[in-house]
Order: sequence, then C-alpha cells, then structure tokens
Amino acid sequence: MSTGVHPRQALFDANDPPPPSLPVCDHYCGVEARMRKSLALQAELGPVFDITLDGEDGAPVGGEAEHAALMASLVMGADNRHDRVGVRVQAVDHPAFEAMVDTVVAQAGQRVAYLMVPKPRGLQDLQRAIDHIDASARHHGLGRQIPVHALVETHGALREVQALAAHPRVESLSFGLMDFVSDHRGAVPRSAMSVQGQFQHPLVVRAKLEIAAACHGHGKVPSHCVVTEFRHLEALREAALRAGREFGYTRMWSIHPDQIRTLVDAFAPEADEVALAADILQAAQAAQWGPIRHHHGGQDTLHDRASFRYFWHVLERAERTGRLPEPVRQAYFSG
Repeated sequence: MSTGVHPRQALFDANDPPPPSLPVCDHYCGVEARMRKSLALQAELGPVFDITLDGEDGAPVGGEAEHAALMASLVMGADNRHDRVGVRVQAVDHPAFEAMVDTVVAQAGQRVAYLMVPKPRGLQDLQRAIDHIDASARHHGLGRQIPVHALVETHGALREVQALAAHPRVESLSFGLMDFVSDHRGAVPRSAMSVQGQFQHPLVVRAKLEIAAACHGHGKVPSHCVVTEFRHLEALREAALRAGREFGYTRMWSIHPDQIRTLVDAFAPEADEVALAADILQAAQAAQWGPIRHHHGGQDTLHDRASFRYFWHVLERAERTGRLPEPVRQAYFSG
C-alpha cells in the first residue's frame, strides 16, 4: 500500500469531526440468560455489534434496583471482552431513573460504552437526563463523560430532532417504531409496525427520514428500529438493506441473537466495492490526493476529493463489520 498523508487528515476538515465509529448492529437484551448469551456471542464474533442491556423493558416492575446491579456487574465482568456494552436506563420521568443511573455509573461507569435514554419528549427531557448522568459521574469521581444515545419515539422528540442530534453529548439517535406508532392513538394502523409496512406508511417514513437527516447533518449515527418478525431472516435482510441504502441508516437494532449476523452482513459493503475503494484510495494517496483517472470495468472514470471521501467511508464500514482485507487494515486502521 502507498504511504503518505492518511485519508483522515487529507480529506476531512479538522473542525468537522467524523461521526462516532459505532458497530452497525445494536443488540438489545434484558433477561439475564439472554444477556449472558449475547456476551458470549460478542466474544466469539468480535466487536462487530454492540450489546445494550435493557433496564427499561427488561427490568421487572419493582425490581429495577436489582436489575441495575445485574447490568452493572455484567458490564464489569470478564465476559465483556471488548467494552462495547451499553445500558438502556428508564425514562427520565420514571421513579427509578435516577437510582438506576447512579447504580450503573457508580459500579460500571468506567467501562459502560454508553447510556441509552428512552422516550425523551424533547430537548428538555434529554438535557435533564444528561445533567443527572454527568452529576452522577462527578459525584462518583468518574474521569470520563459517558456517551449518550437517545430514542426518538415521541411526537415531541421528532419535532425537536435537529436539536437532539446537535447536542454535543449525543453519539446516536435511534427510531423507536413501536412507541411512535402507539403514540398516534390508533390513527396509524398496526401494519405500520410490520417489516414491510414500516417502509410504506407516510408518517413512519417521514419520521425515519427526519431522524437520519438530522443525524447526518450533525455528525451523529442514525440507528434503525427493530424488525419484530425475528425468525424471518430474509425479510430482516431486506429491511436492513432498505434502511441503509434508501434511508441512510448506518446502524440497526437486533432483538434476537439470530438477527445479529444477518444485520452485520447487510450493512457490510460488498467485497468488490471494498477492493475498488482500496484501489482508488491507494492511487489518490500516490497522487497526493489530487484528481486521478481510474480504469475499472472497462471504463475510465475521474475521481477527486469528493469521491475519495465516499470510498474512505466504504473502507470504514468494512472495518466496522470485519470485512476489511488485512493489508488494507494494516495500512489505514492499525495506528
């Protein structure tokens, strides 16, 4: 591979940092046996997917404190080999929110990958949650700011999605399909929650597009909602391809271990696209990042910094999904 100025330095403005480099799959689990199974699978596959331990839907009513302690112990345990385990806490107006945050921060704040904040009704709710997370971190002497993710699943959050995405403490916004549809009080049919209907109903499509656009506009990661037909892997694959290629999502939720490999595969670039990207970037680097002419598929094409940036993102996606050839990884991602 060519040596010279690295693509990150050559192609991007230092005042415009890239989005966080998050795995393409975010796997949710709230039952202890499934949480442990997910940790074992992550140890096997590597950090190509995140695990979010669920303290909202996963916590038994009245057992939130014990569930918070369990999640913290799993984050700190030996089975967490890659430090890519986050926690979804209760909503900010839930009676257990503050205590759950305090437990996770006190017992696992050094290693928890992020805290997911569900059901904010807008920027004010999100700020309240972040203020408490940061106050808890200071109280417990934590030497880091814990990254925050948030769920857009209410009308208020969607109205203020640009402000949510612009918040400097937020890494990623996820679309909460089920709660969003339910928030329409029956005006949006149940079919809009299906694997096909969620890409067809205009109100759901609008929400997805606004979230993705806000995230990309502010350098954050848009995360696509679940597919509940978890045994229908071909339908899941088609949904993931549409989410990535048509709606601009770069991450997607899994709710069953069987979904993880399918999602990682769907968001990974094709091998020939990775090879083309590496070839063009190598030629561009040799030309000191000036315009080049590249021969591929029997045609000559012209490329400049705009297309170089596109192909660099292809390599980044290949690296996040474990599909990058070793020589390319060594050249660009080993430092």
